[in-house]
Amino acid sequence: MSERLIELELDGARVAFTTRRGGVSGGPYESLNLGLLTGDEPANVAENRTRAAADAGLDPAQVAMGWQVHGAEIREWDAAPRRGGYASPGAELPRVDGHATGAPGVALLVLVADCLPVALAGGGRVAMLHCGWRPLAAGLIERALATFAEPPAAAIGPGIGRCCYEVGPEVLARFADLEGVADGRRLDLRAVARRKLEALGVTRIVDVDRCTACERDSFFSHRRDGGTTGRQAGLVWMPA
Repeated sequence: MSERLIELELDGARVAFTTRRGGVSGGPYESLNLGLLTGDEPANVAENRTRAAADAGLDPAQVAMGWQVHGAEIREWDAAPRRGGYASPGAELPRVDGHATGAPGVALLVLVADCLPVALAGGGRVAMLHCGWRPLAAGLIERALATFAEPPAAAIGPGIGRCCYEVGPEVLARFADLEGVADGRRLDLRAVARRKLEALGVTRIVDVDRCTACERDSFFSHRRDGGTTGRQAGLVWMPA
């Protein structure tokens, strides 16, 4: 078992959620920082990405990712990206927060540091979603599920827990129609994701149930670390 990965099987697909362990970065980005736009040295990020991909059994060139904008757009991938931004940092990236594919061997990735990485798999398709409160409120999960012929299985990765996530009334109002997702000003993003998945027929939901803000030694956390921190990832793919 790799210290870098939390690995799952999901309806014919593989899912991996990275930790912050087993990399080469230092300071606030210690140690497996996969985010380039963080202030970390690009060479360190490149080495960390190579290590994470190797542990997952992936060729870095097969990993597709985007420039995340906290929206609800989804990029459909028919094949691995040409000069993709994971293998070639600095390459042009689509501005999306969700990815989907029916192509075996293409790994879909989102970067997170409190937001939830949510993987979907079923019917010969997979999707990976960057689920912060804005994408969740904007309908990212609903749009992703609409690309599947039947409700897929889902996996919810490490993210900030209700224990550590206090938000304002304007955020709580966006989820007022969902029962049991808030306790006072503390919002439970995992519960939000689960309610939205269940509402559209998803019955198998695997939740690793780990809080990025609580587990300093295992995960980066934007809120805990005051914005100066690294990024971990969620990946999903169908073996070729």
